[in-house]
Amino acid sequence: MSCPPAAVDWASLLLPRAPGSSLHVVTPPPAQQQAAAGASEVESGGSSAVTVAGSSACATAAGEGDNNKVGKEGKKGGGGRGKKKASRPRFAFQTRSDNDVLDDGYRWRKYGQKAVKNSAFPRSYYRCTHHTCDVKKQVQRLAKDTSIVVTTYEGVHNHPCEKLMEALSPILKQLQLLSQLQSCTNQLL
Repeated sequence: MSCPPAAVDWASLLLPRAPGSSLHVVTPPPAQQQAAAGASEVESGGSSAVTVAGSSACATAAGEGDNNKVGKEGKKGGGGRGKKKASRPRFAFQTRSDNDVLDDGYRWRKYGQKAVKNSAFPRSYYRCTHHTCDVKKQVQRLAKDTSIVVTTYEGVHNHPCEKLMEALSPILKQLQLLSQLQSCTNQLL
């Protein structure tokens, strides 16, 4: 069974709800909202759908067969399938390009490649090379239109863009030189 479109919890709309149950919407912390891709979880009657920046992770409705199981798992303190781990934000970009590796300003290390079903083009996996950053990206071509490259970023960089800093360093040096020159002329006057 395939997942329904993102942001719609079909199970909660179609399955009967237990009396007294209500729809709960949990919003992400402000830091993730500012990153424009926090995770939101919608729960209703034992089913949940987690939507993360356009991608969807589907969970089967636990209320379909055994409602007692859900109650027992909720009472347990740990282990089990009670709660999902908060996932990192994901951003996907589609770019029309002949080149698979697009320069986004960060430095990446390729750590894998995988054949994609129904596509002649593989998916490549990259990690950011900065020592404190754990952002990953996936790059693949669309099967329907091979001129489009889909780049999916997982996570948010916790450091400035290296190439941006390299480009700005000559300008910063010129600004320092101009400020020193201005202070010298002010002293002469």
